[in-house]
Amino acid sequence: MRINAAGCLDRCEHGPTVVIYPAGRWYRVPDRDAVDRILTEDLQGGRPVAELMLPGEVAPAK
Repeated sequence: MRINAAGCLDRCEHGPTVVIYPAGRWYRVPDRDAVDRILTEDLQGGRPVAELMLPGEVAPAK
């Protein structure tokens, strides 16, 4: 895992965002709790957090 600062990821209209590579899942990050959920549910647990995904992103079928 690598966490780094970045400039605009061309999705600035959504506010703070996180992208998970290599999967390419994009998330909105409204608060600290969202960061914690993305890290534990997606990165550690392998379960995308559908309600935090940016508009147009689709969570994979289970």
